[in-house]
Amino acid sequence: MTEPTHKTLTCDVLIVGGGPAGLATAQTLAPHAKTIVIHQDREIGKPVRTSGGTWVEDMEALGVPSHLYQQIDEILFRSDNREVRQHLERRKCAVLDITGTYQWLAGLAREAGADIYTDTKFLHTVETDDGFISEIRSRSIDATRIKSQFIIDASGTPHAVLADLGLIDKPDRVGVGIEHEFEIKSADINRAVLFVGQAVKSGYGWIFPAPNNHIRIGVGIIQPVSNLSPRDIYNAVVTPEFLESYGLELGPPVQVNAGIIPSVPYDPKLVFGNVIRVGDTANFATPTVGEGNRIAIKFGRILGERLGETLTQGCRSSLVRYELECRKALKRNYGFGFTANERIATYDADDWDKSLDRLARLDEDEVVSLVKSEFTLSMMIKAVGKQVRHKLFG
Repeated sequence: MTEPTHKTLTCDVLIVGGGPAGLATAQTLAPHAKTIVIHQDREIGKPVRTSGGTWVEDMEALGVPSHLYQQIDEILFRSDNREVRQHLERRKCAVLDITGTYQWLAGLAREAGADIYTDTKFLHTVETDDGFISEIRSRSIDATRIKSQFIIDASGTPHAVLADLGLIDKPDRVGVGIEHEFEIKSADINRAVLFVGQAVKSGYGWIFPAPNNHIRIGVGIIQPVSNLSPRDIYNAVVTPEFLESYGLELGPPVQVNAGIIPSVPYDPKLVFGNVIRVGDTANFATPTVGEGNRIAIKFGRILGERLGETLTQGCRSSLVRYELECRKALKRNYGFGFTANERIATYDADDWDKSLDRLARLDEDEVVSLVKSEFTLSMMIKAVGKQVRHKLFG
C-alpha cells in the first residue's frame, strides 16, 4: 500500500492564532522573516470573543482608524444601591468594531508580507534539530504540515502550542463572558455602563455602545470562583425593567458574542527556547476588567520587531528584551490588579456599595488608572490619602 503524501509549507516563523496579538506580531515581523499565520476560524474577527472596550489615547497611539471605534465620554458605575458617574474630559473610553479592527490588522500584516491562512487548525508540533514540524488541518490550503524555526503561540486561553509541548498548563482560573449585540433604537451612544452587585457575583456586567449603531450588553464571571453560567445570569438580569432603567430601547439582535480569558497572576516568562507567547496566551488582558486588545497589539508589534532582530542579527538578546519590556510594563500593575481581582470576586452587595462610595471620591485620572490596571505609586498615594481624609473628616 502506498503511504499518503504530506505537503509541507516552510517558513521562518509560524504564528498560531489570528487575533490582535498574532496579527500585530506578523505585521512587524514579516518584513524580516518568512511568516505564516494560521487561524482556526473561517474569517478573521468572527466570531467575536471580546466586548471591545478600550481607550482612545491607546487607539490613536496604535494608529487604529477612528471609524473602527465608538468614543465614550462617560462611564456609569452601578451597584445594587449606588450609582457613580465619571465624565471623561481627557481620557476617553472607546469600544471597538472587533471584526473591522482585526481585519484591518490582518490587512497590515498581509501588506507587510505575511501569509494568513484561515480555517486552519493547529493540531500538534514536534521539535526537531532545526526547528519544528507542526501538523495542521486546513480547508484553505493543500498542506498538512508546516516547518518553522520559531513558533509564536497567540492562540489565547487554549495555549495550544505551549500545552501541546508540555511547557505550560492551561489556566485553571478564567474569566468567562457572554454578550448580546443589538441595533440601537434609543440609547446614549457616548455612555458606557459597568454594573456590579448581587446579580453578577464574582464578576460584572457591561453596556457598551459600539460602532455602526450597535450596542453590546453582557456579563462576565470568574470560574471556578462561581459555578454559575454567564448565559443564565444574563437571562435573569437583562429584563425589560433593566433596559428601561438605563433608558435603552433595542432594535433587532445582531449576534451573540462569547469569550474566555485567563484570570491568573502575571507570569513574566514568555520565551521558551524557540516558542514564544503573546496576547491572552501570555495573560496580557488586564486583571481588573479583562480588556486586552490595546496591550495585545502593542506588545505583539514589539515581539515582531524583537524576533525580527533575532533572526536577522543571529542574537537572542532581543528576545530577552521582549520579556523585559513586557515585565516592566505589566508585572507590578498586574500584581496589584490581580490582588484586587481576587478580592472583589468575593464581594457581596454591601461590599460593592462601599466600593462605589470609595470610587466616587476619585478623580478622572484615578478612575481611568484603576480600570486600566495602571497602579503608579503617585496615584496610589493620592487615592489612599483621599480615603484617609474621608475617614478622618467625613
